Amino acid sequence: MKPTNHTNKNTRKFPSVDYHYQASSLENLTGRCAQLSNSFRDISRDYFDTEENRDFLSNAAIFAALIGSALIPIAASASAMVELVRTLPLF
Repeated sequence: MKPTNHTNKNTRKFPSVDYHYQASSLENLTGRCAQLSNSFRDISRDYFDTEENRDFLSNAAIFAALIGSALIPIAASASAMVELVRTLPLF
């Protein structure tokens, strides 16, 4: 007779463990900042020189459409407030 396994097949298995893990040593670390090859100004200048020129007109058109769609309800609410103030009795 074949032996049967008493464990449930639907249970989750534990993840594999890396037994060769070695923690990094902190002997050579200092409190100074790392030297970067490019400054933040150089990175932003490169971005605006190459990438932003392509998208500026489409972004400006979308921004103008968003501002225009936001101004319509603001103007309607201002008009409604003026009408409300006109209808209230003055003391």
